[in-house]
Amino acid sequence: MSRNVSNRFRSAVYAQETDEVPICLLTVTHESLDEPIFISSDPTTRLSDDPLLYGTESRGEQYIFLPFEFTLADDVSDSAPKVALTMDSIDRTLVPILRSFTTPPSVKLEIVLASDPDVVEITMPVLQMSDATIEEKYISTNVVADGLINEPHPAGQFTPGSFPGLF
Repeated sequence: MSRNVSNRFRSAVYAQETDEVPICLLTVTHESLDEPIFISSDPTTRLSDDPLLYGTESRGEQYIFLPFEFTLADDVSDSAPKVALTMDSIDRTLVPILRSFTTPPSVKLEIVLASDPDVVEITMPVLQMSDATIEEKYISTNVVADGLINEPHPAGQFTPGSFPGLF
């Protein structure tokens, strides 16, 4: 699958050493949230002094720095593609939010460069959080593609009662 990325991004990815820093931005949305949760993987700039917050400004939004790691989906045919996401949970502010969800929240994953955070280089399709494991210092979750991949196909059955012309 080819992607349209900038030459700067392509050079940074293929370089042995580079000053460019790729940043992963997460946007978490849910109907019970008043506004989305914006999370950045990099403390690019100081966003505020009181409270002291670092993060990334991209396209007019402030993404709060929260250290996290993600593993992209494997391409295996017997399971749905999923992204494993592990976040630090030092101040525990996300724990009550995650526990309050009764339906899966949506997660959009974007990658930008620190030198130009307003240009999105890679966007993953909106994923659904499938489960969350809350531990003392970490929150681990899997995010999967749209729930349609779990629907049976074909949806109906070709029976003599439903499709008499086939028999």
